[in-house]
Amino acid sequence: MTMKLKCFGESGHSYKAALALELSDIEWEPIFVDFFNGESRSEAFRKTNIMGECPVLIDGATSISQSGVILQYIADKTGKFMGKPDDKYEVLRWVLWDNHKLSSQVGPVRFMMNFLPEDKRPQAATDFIRGRLKAAYSTLETHLEGRDWIVGDALTAADLSCCSYLYYPEPFGFERKELPNIDAWLTRISDLPGWKHPYDLMPGNPSDRA
Repeated sequence: MTMKLKCFGESGHSYKAALALELSDIEWEPIFVDFFNGESRSEAFRKTNIMGECPVLIDGATSISQSGVILQYIADKTGKFMGKPDDKYEVLRWVLWDNHKLSSQVGPVRFMMNFLPEDKRPQAATDFIRGRLKAAYSTLETHLEGRDWIVGDALTAADLSCCSYLYYPEPFGFERKELPNIDAWLTRISDLPGWKHPYDLMPGNPSDRA
């Protein structure tokens, strides 16, 4: 049975799930959610996910939201992306760190800098979050010193969670060339067979609204 992922191309959280599905060779289909016209906040969508957020993974009668939970579901389903048995909690630690410290801040600052009208962009809030993001980038850069992957010796859900927003081309204060360990790690992931850029993997692109 083909899994379905409710998602849209601009969503880094959706990209985590979509990339995991693509790299696991699961048969899946992206279902476009028109976020910018309010679809995820509609009554119909909230019947699928009361939280009103993407992504949502549908596998038969099972419907799951929240990217970290979806990554765990895919790992349990395929036996991939969780590393060795002793790595379980370290993988979870980094997924939770990403959701609290990295993606949770990149998402809003990228949105404010690129998807809000210029006269509605809150500069003080943007500057504050970018300052916090510098600390998060530093944490990840330091951790990746001498490592190929965040946990263990192969790609895990920790990598899939932390990398997602860092492939987007819109400016949000992240410069790969200033962070060589992160830069090499992102290249390592994008060199994996089956890797695709978020705008190639999911429907929805800023150019669609230009």
